[in-house]
Amino acid sequence: MAEEESVRYTENHDWVRKEGHEVTIGITDHAQNELGDIVFVELPDIGDEFKKEEEMVVIESVKSVSDVEAPVDGTIKDVNESLEGEPEKINESPTEDGWLVKIDIKDEDQFASLLDSSEYDEFLD
Repeated sequence: MAEEESVRYTENHDWVRKEGHEVTIGITDHAQNELGDIVFVELPDIGDEFKKEEEMVVIESVKSVSDVEAPVDGTIKDVNESLEGEPEKINESPTEDGWLVKIDIKDEDQFASLLDSSEYDEFLD
């Protein structure tokens, strides 16, 4: 039986799904709604290291340019290369096909300190 996925959120409207020692990161449905049509995504390189709150991804929409900060310290293990040709996947499926990066997490406590779904819902209100 697979380990149940654990999802947390940031106050910057990112979702973070943990599986083992790796987290997958994307923006929430709320964030993609606020941005509007996404036209370009700049992803980091595999192997890049980031500290929590360091700019990691740039998302450009018809309305603005937005930075996605690393929610945890870690090393980039994978990037969603399909977004380079199809950035609209973020609008269409922000929590599935529109994921941004996967990070090998360095500090498990940083993940635990992120918002759970009820805290994020409360934050949105």
